Amino acid sequence: MRPGRARNIPTTGGGVTLDFATVPADSITPQHYAFLVSEEEFDAAYARIGQRGIEHYADPQRKQPGTVNHNDGGRGVYFTDPAGHAMELITVPYGGWA
Repeated sequence: MRPGRARNIPTTGGGVTLDFATVPADSITPQHYAFLVSEEEFDAAYARIGQRGIEHYADPQRKQPGTVNHNDGGRGVYFTDPAGHAMELITVPYGGWA
């Protein structure tokens, strides 16, 4: 993909897309992305994290390596993508199902 060109990746539901643009690496500020996923999606993603040997943590401070959290009655995991962005998968929204 040429610099500045966007790529739209459809997700599994709701008409939501992830939009990516190729830009110079030094112009990217690391971000945090949290994804609310089903229990089944979490299981599949967590299995891939393990199969690929990706460092992961139960907490954003990276003090609980190799495990998941059970915040708000669900499960969550943190890892970084190749560009250094903090990725988070959660099965229950922050604060629980109110």
